[in-house]
Amino acid sequence: MHKKYKIAVLPGDGIGPEVMQETYKIINIIKKKFCINIQTLEYDIGGIAIDKHGTALPEKTLIGCKNSDAILLGSVGGPKWDILPSEKRPEIASLLPIRKYFNLFANLRLAILHKKLNYLSPLKKKNIQDGFNILCVRELTGGIYFSKPSEEVKNKKVHYAIDTSIYHKYEIQRIAKIAFDEALKRKCKVTSIDKANVLYTSKLWRKTIDEVSKNYPKVHLSHLYFDNAIMQIIKNPNQFDVILCPNLIGDVISDECGILTGSIGMLPSASINTKNFGLYEPAGGAAPDIQGKNIANPIAQILSFSMLINHSFKMTNISNLINIAIQKTLLKGFKTYDISNDKNFITTEQMGNEIVKSFIEEL
Repeated sequence: MHKKYKIAVLPGDGIGPEVMQETYKIINIIKKKFCINIQTLEYDIGGIAIDKHGTALPEKTLIGCKNSDAILLGSVGGPKWDILPSEKRPEIASLLPIRKYFNLFANLRLAILHKKLNYLSPLKKKNIQDGFNILCVRELTGGIYFSKPSEEVKNKKVHYAIDTSIYHKYEIQRIAKIAFDEALKRKCKVTSIDKANVLYTSKLWRKTIDEVSKNYPKVHLSHLYFDNAIMQIIKNPNQFDVILCPNLIGDVISDECGILTGSIGMLPSASINTKNFGLYEPAGGAAPDIQGKNIANPIAQILSFSMLINHSFKMTNISNLINIAIQKTLLKGFKTYDISNDKNFITTEQMGNEIVKSFIEEL
């Protein structure tokens, strides 16, 4: 009997449902051509869940995710819900609880630019002649965003704010293992980013990364300070393969790497745990300003599904075919609104259809 793969699909808000429809086209082709039993069940999350159920993460959605092998998310949030208290807004009240519940401590963000598409990047062509392929591995559940105390103190005598950054050695070890394992599948190169000349958490970070690297003799490890890393990525992104970062630093570095591709609408991401269970989503967000206009770029959503079947389902060959199909479609000259520098662009639906054509050509 063939194994059944279950995906909890959370289209969410904004352009989420639109780009998810284009992803279904690829899923249906895979089910048919490879005879793979993939079951997709949709659940509400984010703003639409608040409107329908009174909460951004309904119990039914959480149970559906728990009973699945992976989660494919569209996007959450929008100005409609910005009036809510911060802790009840879709982004905070849905994504953070999911990450915590499933212990999704590792965030993987791909930033890929084909050398023949280097005109899309804001960088000078001389700096990206060969394009680049960077995987940013960010620790997601530790560091300054989650450590306590974190508060503002105000009384008659003092007024100050405090944030605390704590990293346990085991947290560093497990994210390092993810980075080195990924490097073995790529160019066997890891660049770890820290601020070890100033911060004690970074000193422990660097020491621990060095220790873990001894178990990966095939992987070349180097270290960069945060400020220098930002400059080096802009100067020559092609020198990097896997970039390993603590939470706050990774927040900055992953966005920097992403925008160098020319559009955040082409950036997938994955948040995974030690059991390869993951939440896969575009990095760009809900983009409510273009909702319903059929001009959103579906590439990030499709690439997020590609990451899902690669990391959670271990179907690397199919994932590679999807990635090739997307590159092939772009090389044919097809562009959505966000990556077009003129009026010659195609719709969300048309881009999905063209990627399907390229995908079938590769089969």
